[in-house]
Amino acid sequence: MTVEKVDAGLSDFDAHFDRLFASPDAASDGKVKLLLFLADRKPGSSLSWCPDCNVAEPVIYERLEALEGKDAVLLRAYVGDKPTWRDPAHPWRVDPRFGLKGVPTLIRWEDGAAAARLGDDEAHLKDKVDALLCAGGN
Repeated sequence: MTVEKVDAGLSDFDAHFDRLFASPDAASDGKVKLLLFLADRKPGSSLSWCPDCNVAEPVIYERLEALEGKDAVLLRAYVGDKPTWRDPAHPWRVDPRFGLKGVPTLIRWEDGAAAARLGDDEAHLKDKVDALLCAGGN
C-alpha cells in the first residue's frame, strides 16, 4: 500500500479536498480516502500544541503503513493555533460535513460523506484505527 499525504490549512483546504475527495477522478480511483484533522505545529517544533495529536499521529501513520491492499490518500488538515481552533465559529466546527468537536479527528470518507470517524478520545487506539482503516470492506 502506498499512502499519499497532503497537508492543508484553512486557506487551501477546499482546493485539496475537492481534488482528492470530490472530483469524479477521485471518486473512481479506488483509494482509501482519509481526513486527519490536527492542531498546528508549535513554531520551531515538529510537535503540535495539542498533546492528543502528538500521541495519535504516530499510531495512525504506523497503522496506515501496516495496512495491506489498497492505496490511500491522507489529507492532513491543520486547524490552526489554539485561539483559532477554540473559536466556536471555526469553519470545520460548523461545516456539516465534518462537525469537528476535537483534534485529532480521523475520518474515512466514502461516497461523498464521512463513513467512519475517530475522535480525540480514540484516535490513538491501534485497534480503533485498524477498524476504521478496514471499514467498508477495503
